[in-house]
Amino acid sequence: MALKALFLNCSLKSSEEESNTEGFIKDVQKHYETLGVESEIVRLADYYVAYGVTEDMEDGDEWPEILEKVKEADILVIGTPLWLGEKSSLATQAIERLYGSSSVTNDKGQSIFYNKVGGAVITGNEDGAKHAAASLLYGLSHIGFVIPPNVDAYWVGEAGPGPSYLEAGHGNDFSKAAIQRLAYNTHHLAKMLKEQPIPAEGNTL
Repeated sequence: MALKALFLNCSLKSSEEESNTEGFIKDVQKHYETLGVESEIVRLADYYVAYGVTEDMEDGDEWPEILEKVKEADILVIGTPLWLGEKSSLATQAIERLYGSSSVTNDKGQSIFYNKVGGAVITGNEDGAKHAAASLLYGLSHIGFVIPPNVDAYWVGEAGPGPSYLEAGHGNDFSKAAIQRLAYNTHHLAKMLKEQPIPAEGNTL
């Protein structure tokens, strides 16, 4: 059975506009294709995601549709641009809405996020990539995702105005190596967990 990866692109731009974060994500997808991992990108700005920390805020909230995709995925990668050295507001909202399901359990009594693997990709023209990655990866780990080593792939250009990721020719050797590590490490650990899930001993809710 093929592994499934879901990317949440937390760019503030809708799909009507070019997204450097999505360009970065697509470079990760190329590695997943060689590894036989099925992947999908969801751009949050295309949806109405209500504010809150429950699974369904109703009144047109489209988060439940996205959450179903998360539940079906073996790998979840959150992608965000940097603004003022921070992850985007949509990335924060994604973590908040995921947190709203942290008390939901699987058939073994564990969090529904157990045996899923998390990662983060970040683009920007300013510092803050490691800070944003730390926030995202901790949030995912706290609610049950497993975080492999070296899954904080990022690219930042020179400080101030300048070429963005796509304009810069899809990054540099550093970011390309980081992309490869993220893809291979998330795939490897997700495959291990698929074959041998974390047992429900001392970790049920």
